Amino acid sequence: MHLTPRIQQAINAASRLHMGQVRKGDINLPYISHPFSVAWILSNYTEDEDIIIAGLLHDVLEDVENYYYADLIRDFGLKVAQIVKGVSEDKDPNVESDEKATWEERKSKYLAGLENDSDESLMVCAADKIHNLESMMGAYKIKGESLWDDFNSPKEKKLWLYEEIVRLLKERLNNSIVDELEKTYRQAEQILLHPNIS
Repeated sequence: MHLTPRIQQAINAASRLHMGQVRKGDINLPYISHPFSVAWILSNYTEDEDIIIAGLLHDVLEDVENYYYADLIRDFGLKVAQIVKGVSEDKDPNVESDEKATWEERKSKYLAGLENDSDESLMVCAADKIHNLESMMGAYKIKGESLWDDFNSPKEKKLWLYEEIVRLLKERLNNSIVDELEKTYRQAEQILLHPNIS
């Protein structure tokens, strides 16, 4: 991955926008480590600058207050904004949404979106989930079952979601990043759901 001026701009923007946020499972780890990791994973599968930039910014619409789709278009262009929107739960103030929606409802909507998302969005989704799974496995080795107290859903539901994402991406995305996602998911399934089986 080459450090182009636009990628540097995205690194700077992501660093500022996620400032003060931390990772679930490790409150001592600045959140920005996640977008950096997602972009790095993506760089193993594409040289498309917009996809890598979208990886760096993939959580800003969902997790950053007062930064919206129009801001993303202004700062990084329509293609990046569309990729990011494809992997985001909508919080645009001009769109009516149920902010009290349950975890299951929100994730079912997310899965439904994957059915129609662009290949670029699906690649960002895959890289995001690869790093989330790797992070969960690492945190589980340290915290054990208490890790799940940090999340909004039990481990069985979280792993179900990841299994559904693997299934959908295997059907829709012709890119070897899906193989890495499936391999990582199978490792996580063994470690997180069946920790006592050798």
